[in-house]
Amino acid sequence: MTRSETVADAAISLLAERGMRGLTHRAVDEAAGLPSGSTSNLARTRAALLALALSRLTELELRALAPALREDSAESSDLSDLPGRMAEAIHIQLSDRRRTLARYELALEATRRPELREIYDRAGRNFRDPAVALLTALGSADPVRHARQLVAFGEGLMFDAVAGAGATPTLAELNDAMRDLLAGMLR
Repeated sequence: MTRSETVADAAISLLAERGMRGLTHRAVDEAAGLPSGSTSNLARTRAALLALALSRLTELELRALAPALREDSAESSDLSDLPGRMAEAIHIQLSDRRRTLARYELALEATRRPELREIYDRAGRNFRDPAVALLTALGSADPVRHARQLVAFGEGLMFDAVAGAGATPTLAELNDAMRDLLAGMLR
């Protein structure tokens, strides 16, 4: 693991554990087990530290979601396993609660920091664009709108499980929910 990844992973954990206020260069050094000043040498400003954490978080989430959103599946004529793959992706996201909590912290901060908003929006396209391609391949009448709804639905399920009053859904419940949503979109 590179020093950059170590710092970013520590920042992600701190965001999840302590929120935005708990994210400092010194706290990252301590959490990562690095000498004092190491984080500052890598990310001089708070904005740079937030950008580093968001970039790493996006990388980790894309890796986790790769089976569900792989591009070759949009070219396949058999997409019958898509609800199951989407359910599995959400299940994977929910299995690492800290990653999801950190993303919500960064999402809220991006509403106040234009430079972070730009990175956050670019990261979001990494998830929406493959969803548009998959829904186009499935014959969606409006794949862009449906992709936004699909992502929003998944986000809502995750938010409810992590920060809301809902329980964490089982993989079977997620599969049923995705099957119902996609059936409604594609009827």
